[in-house]
Order: sequence, then C-alpha cells, then structure tokens
Amino acid sequence: MKKFIVMLGIIAASVSSCSDYIEEDSRSYVPADETYKTASGFQLLVNSNYAWLKGIYGTSNSPWLFCAGTDMYAEGRSPEPAGLSQYTLLIPSSDYVGELYNSCYQQIQAVNKTVYYSTITEQTANVSTLVGEARYLRANAYFLLVQTYGGVPIVLDNFTTPVLSFTRNSAEEVYKQIITDLEASLAAVGTGSYAANGKVNKRAVQDLLAKVHLTRGYESFAAPDDFTKAAAYADLAIAGQALNVAFDQLFKPGNDLNAETIFSVQYDKASTSTDPTKLGNSQFYYFSSYLGGAESGAPLRSYNLCPTGYALGLYEKGDKRWEATFMTEIVEGEETQSNGTKKLILYYPYYRSTNPSSLKVRHFYEPKWFTAADREAWNTANASRKASTFVYHPWGEYSAEHTLIKNLDCYTIPVKKFDDPELTTPSSTGPVSTRDIILSRLGETYLVAAEAYLKAGNPGTGLDRLNEVRRRAGVANATLAQFNIDYILDERGRELLGEYHRWFDLKRTGTLVARASAYNYKIKEANFVGIDGKLKILRPIPQTVLDLNQNKDFPQNPGY
Repeated sequence: MKKFIVMLGIIAASVSSCSDYIEEDSRSYVPADETYKTASGFQLLVNSNYAWLKGIYGTSNSPWLFCAGTDMYAEGRSPEPAGLSQYTLLIPSSDYVGELYNSCYQQIQAVNKTVYYSTITEQTANVSTLVGEARYLRANAYFLLVQTYGGVPIVLDNFTTPVLSFTRNSAEEVYKQIITDLEASLAAVGTGSYAANGKVNKRAVQDLLAKVHLTRGYESFAAPDDFTKAAAYADLAIAGQALNVAFDQLFKPGNDLNAETIFSVQYDKASTSTDPTKLGNSQFYYFSSYLGGAESGAPLRSYNLCPTGYALGLYEKGDKRWEATFMTEIVEGEETQSNGTKKLILYYPYYRSTNPSSLKVRHFYEPKWFTAADREAWNTANASRKASTFVYHPWGEYSAEHTLIKNLDCYTIPVKKFDDPELTTPSSTGPVSTRDIILSRLGETYLVAAEAYLKAGNPGTGLDRLNEVRRRAGVANATLAQFNIDYILDERGRELLGEYHRWFDLKRTGTLVARASAYNYKIKEANFVGIDGKLKILRPIPQTVLDLNQNKDFPQNPGY
C-alpha cells in the first residue's frame, strides 16, 4: 500500500532538546509496553517511525533549513529569517535553528524505542526487516544532524525518564554510527518495489550510503576509500536503470511514486482531511512569487525563496527541465464554484481545464536564450491568447533580485514542480499540500555517482553518469574539459531545483561561502565571519540545547 504511515495516538515520544524526552501517553488506555510486544503493535511502532519524517521535512519552516542562504534561492517580497538566509544574524537563538535538531532527535528516539522492543516483542520472520527499516531512518536523522551541526550526541538508548546530561560526540564518531546503522539496514531490508509498498528497501539504503560516503570523503577524517565506495553504492542503487521517465512526468501531480522515486515522505489526502490547514506540507508554498491568493483562486505562495538570476540562467535552449520546472505561462480561465457560479481563476486552470485552448495567458516569462526575433515571434503567435491584463516579463526581470526594482504579484517566475491542484488544497486557509516530498530519486543518484567518480579519480565514468542526466533533459553532453565540481553543482541546480538538497550540496563541496556570496544578492562574504573570526559553515548548536543540558562541557560550533 502506498500510504501505510500512521501516527499512533499512543506514541508521543517527542523532544524539546537533546535532553528532554516525553514519555508516551496511552490514549487508548492499552499500555504501550503490552501493545509493542505483539506483532501487530510492533508493526505500528515501526510505522510511527516513518511518520516522524513529516516533522523533519514537512513543517512550514523546513524549506529554510534545506534551501535558504544558498546561491539558488533568495528573498523576494516577504522577509526571510535573517539568520538562516543571510548569516549576519545567525546566532544560537535564531529562528528555526533548533527545529531540525529537535525533529531529528524525535526521529532518533522513536527508532531507539523500536530497536529496544525488537528484542522483547513477539518474534516473527519480519522483525529483523522492520528493525532494518528503522535503522535507516535513524541513520538519515544523524546524517542531517552531522552535516548541519557537526558532532552531536550519539543516543541509542530508549529513554523512559528524562535524561538531563549529554556529551557531544565528534563528527567522525557520528559518521561511523551512521554507516554502522546503514550497513545493518542493508543486510536486513527487503528488495520490494518502493512504489508498491512505500518501505525502505535495499536500493534506498544503497542510495543513502552513497551520499554518506561521498560527504564524509570531503572531511579531514575521511576514509581513503570513501569516494570509491560512494561511487559503488550509487551504481548499486542505479542498478542499470536508465532515466526513461520524462522529466515533466517526474513531478506531475499524482505521479509522485513513479519508477524513479527511491524514497519520499508520503502524505495521504484522506488522513489530512481532518485538519487540512496543518497536516499537509508546505513545499509547494515556497519558490515563487505571491500569485494573488484566494481572490484570484490562485495557490497561496509565500513570495519567498525565489529563484535567483543565477538559478534561472542555468538552463539553455532545448533543456526540457525549463518548462517542467517553471510555470513559464500563468493562465486564467473560468471555473464553476461550489455554489454554481463561475469565477475567473488564475493559475490552476493549467491543470484543471477541460478546454485548454480557451485559456488566456496573463503572464509570460521570457527564457534567457530568447532573441529579439524570438520575442517578436512569440508575441505574434500568441496574440489571440493574451488576457486583457497580459504582462510580458523579459529575461532578467523576474528573478529574486528584481523584486528590489519591481515588487508585484507574479513578478518572479513560479516553480511548478510541487504544485498541488487538488480542490482540497486551500488557496487562503494555509500553506499545505498532500503531495509527497521526494527525498531521493534516480536522477540525483546519477549525479551522486558522477561526483563520486570524479573525486575518486575516474572522471570518464563520472562524466558518463552526468551525461545520462543531460540526455534525458534533451541537451548536449558535457565534455571532460567542462567536468568539475562547479559543473556538477550547476547540473544539480538544473536537475534538482527546489528539492531539499542545496544547502547540503554547497556545504559538502566547500563552496557555500563563495557561491552564496556570488549569486545571492542578500549575502556578502563578510556575513559568514563569526564573533571569533571563524566562518559560520555549520549552523549553531541551539541555545535551548545548551541551556537545558546539565553537562556544561558541551562546546558551541566555531563562529558563534
């Protein structure tokens, strides 16, 4: 079944810091201990481990943690949290700094509970498989933590009473724990299709092992074979599968579980219907200008994390990812309302209209490669399609930085990859969607392999992996002369725009300062210099974590 994730009422194992865990609250009056010792109860416990992913990736603040403060996305009309997005005000008490820390430890403690009960629950043939799935989730949480904060406490015990003192492990130790969990997971999980059952399988584990070894390979404590292992694991995850799903189908609404999805955070419209303004996720809400909202029937957008001129300029003529990533035309058309009246709706008729030829174009965004002749040809060919309020946006006049000059609705190009045109998606009551958040997919795995082979000293094979991505996009192969880390980062930008990778990509490759200050109009190199003169590459350990930890020998990160 696609949607098997459930949140148990009898589980409320949450954390307000690394040292403050809340015990479970048995709402059904069935003791948790008794439930988890049964085969069905243990399965539900594992299911709840998956549900914690929504706390990591699905909150309204998650995009700040994964995408803000980079070269690809910058502030539009609405102010961003200045700490995460601009670094000058990044301090341990900054907005959202503690959110990822807390949600990852919630995930970790939930898995620790699963591992604990696995030894005392009813022993069935699939217990080891379920533990393998859980250990993958714990490894993923620690991987997010170590990339973001550096060394953090390694907590493997199932706490039933508050623990108030923790010691900070080194980043090297955390990586070792991640790999230990993943290797155990790889040996235990199944090989079933992810699209069929939505569970961690060997391919997902191989994909994450590739990313972990690739990332550790850049560290001072890297193992000599990290890049080689990263390449090998990426190829195992690829498993000879070519990129044959058309790019515009990868993110088509209703197609989130396609043949190239390796792992995702899954949502179910039925399960969120009880509180639709809160229980979905907000990935679609960012990466666009404000489109007019409820008054126009358009989807609510934040006018935040808007694509930079650099991001928009990555695409060349013929790249299929341009049209598939961006809403290059905003259309309008009549829709019948619930009361039977008709209303002129903006944006959504692109997906819903039964008569596309009747739609009018309200906004058109000219691509970088348009010549004066191209502009004239487009205007001539589309003269009859223009709405009465039509606006033509020339190249260079719809990026994030252009909001300094003109700051109006629809004046930055919308990212459409994550659109949710379901009638249940509110346009005015909240930034929520019931589409899945795709965390790992085959196109990215090819790019991980490309980078790993390059760093392992085998650029020819790495180039082959990268060019498979370009083949699907419909653009010419890159050459060995072009193939370097900067080119890979550009290709990742084209392929993965809006997906939750960019801050980690720049941090991993040591390009965060240079690229963010070069391409994000809000960031200067000096923004990264901390109070001790060191650069703010890691995010700070949250102040609440330091305050609540009775072990005061718990060092803060450089720069803070």
